[in-house]
Amino acid sequence: MNLQYIAVMQTTDISYPQPLSVPDNKILLEMCSWTVRAGFPSPAADHTRKRIDLNEHLIRNKEATFIFRVKGDSMNGIGIYEGDELLVDRSIEAKHGNIVLAVLNDDYTVKRLYRRGGVVKLMAENPMFPPIVVKDGEELVIWGVVTRNLHKLY
Repeated sequence: MNLQYIAVMQTTDISYPQPLSVPDNKILLEMCSWTVRAGFPSPAADHTRKRIDLNEHLIRNKEATFIFRVKGDSMNGIGIYEGDELLVDRSIEAKHGNIVLAVLNDDYTVKRLYRRGGVVKLMAENPMFPPIVVKDGEELVIWGVVTRNLHKLY
């Protein structure tokens, strides 16, 4: 089994996912000073604390972070749906249990990394999809670790 944690060479083949770079411009939004209950509304709706830059709030390492759009429903069980945009950080070392963007035999996929007792699997979060057991002779590259899911609600 060839398990690698290295950079993947860029390709011009359009069959591979094309990451989007994170823009340099600041995106400032009002940060509220209270927590929001998922029950009854708060009477403090007009009080804000400060403005935050979404790049600073969402991204740990700008140079190593990319955005990928999800296709498919193998990760629905943890709230990652088709059309969601994932922030993927290439500078984080993938560990057992991380959600990763993996390249297995030149196919890109988002799965939970299972690595225990010499066994490496890519686990879906949907019972309709069986685990992918990485076998000897297969090439697995962990492209990056998913740090955020940007899920559109409206």
